[in-house]
Amino acid sequence: MKKVAVIMGSDSDLPVAEKALDVLNEFAIPYVVHVYSAHRTPEEAKTFAEGAAENGFGVIICAAGMAAHLAGAFAANCVLPVIGIPVKSGSLGGMDALLSTVMMPSGIPVATVAIDGAKNAAYLAAEILAVGDEALAEKLRLARKKASAAVLEKDSAVFGKYTK
Repeated sequence: MKKVAVIMGSDSDLPVAEKALDVLNEFAIPYVVHVYSAHRTPEEAKTFAEGAAENGFGVIICAAGMAAHLAGAFAANCVLPVIGIPVKSGSLGGMDALLSTVMMPSGIPVATVAIDGAKNAAYLAAEILAVGDEALAEKLRLARKKASAAVLEKDSAVFGKYTK
């Protein structure tokens, strides 16, 4: 199975990124975690991105706040799918990170999840990897069935309590 790279612009992004790691662990998807900054360690970020495919990665997840150029920097230096997680920080509450992540120029796409949406980033990474991995696809289908059952159980409880 291909690996997922989880890259943070700062270690302050770790509480958000850990939510993605929990999902990757749930599906037994191998990953590595690094702190690289698009602005403070641009050469290290570029080197990692350029070698990611050859080093067995299938998807890169980038979590960053404020200017949030990290996902774009990775997308500019490889052709692997890159998923950006805008992290809530600074005085704009993550809107700056969201807009920086989602507004990529044509030809350099970055899939973008919600502000602090690390779980969905990991689910999307799993879905991308599942295109070539039927066992992983089945795990995802089972997870959706469990989620559906949980909602229907809550519906039943609410319906039973409040319906007259």
